[in-house]
Amino acid sequence: MGGEQVLQSDDLRIIITAIIVGTFARFFTLKEDYRQYPSYPNGYIIHIITGFVAAALGAVAVPALMSKNFVAVTFLTLAIQQFRDVRKMEKESLNDLEQTEYTFRGSAYIDGIAKTFEVRNYFSLITALITSITMTVVPLNMWGEIAAGVGAGIIVLLLLKRFSKGKTIGDIAQVEQAEIEVKDSELFVDGIYVSNLLGTDNAAKLFQEEGMAVVITPNENHFRINLDNFGQRQAALFEATRALGIKRYHFTRKDYQDGRVVIALVPLKRDQDAMIEAVKKCPLIESAKKDHAVMGNSLKGRE
Repeated sequence: MGGEQVLQSDDLRIIITAIIVGTFARFFTLKEDYRQYPSYPNGYIIHIITGFVAAALGAVAVPALMSKNFVAVTFLTLAIQQFRDVRKMEKESLNDLEQTEYTFRGSAYIDGIAKTFEVRNYFSLITALITSITMTVVPLNMWGEIAAGVGAGIIVLLLLKRFSKGKTIGDIAQVEQAEIEVKDSELFVDGIYVSNLLGTDNAAKLFQEEGMAVVITPNENHFRINLDNFGQRQAALFEATRALGIKRYHFTRKDYQDGRVVIALVPLKRDQDAMIEAVKKCPLIESAKKDHAVMGNSLKGRE
């Protein structure tokens, strides 16, 4: 009877520690999403709770196997479906908000955001699972087991975070302030034609006096594949408008000759540095990514 009680106590300690570490993993990655998710308090609660559930599933897997309760492990398959539902929920929520934003995020950006939220629940599950495994196999005293489990969980979390870290526009291109010029009803930015919609004197005056623009120049020619993608340009425009607001007008255009991309707008908040920073930190859309080395090898193979 006593031995059974000790075993239950050990299992409980492993499960609780793994759940705490796994939930922390979700909280640790949640703060990166402030640019992508609009409702701070409610959004945080939703995703911390789903992270807690993911951590609980990862935490109980090893004790369930050790007690030969194989039915309990099948809940992991249900977890995968639940996390897919999280992605679906995020996609539907952000699509519903499209009409309320200054400009559209775009389907490509929304898809990337939804996948990110799904993946980070797996972070919680894997971190809790590794914590649980470590505490089970390491023959130490109680505090030694806890320290080993927490340490292993944090290391795995950092590795997962580093592996999943995506690039931003600032990693593949230079983002600089651009010069605005209005000729009659036509808008030019650094010599690139942008629009002919400035048909009134008030519109032209507004853009000349209050307009702001940046030009994105790819560091290498093959990065044009990313920047020329409409979804990528729409995402960059969205981040600029989210950071500064919109008084009137917003455009994105590309130069077909050298691959430069222009973002121009009349913001509510005039802060050129903030605009440049917002565009630089815009994530690269997954659907627009192309690995230059892989593409090169594929083409050589065909030859």
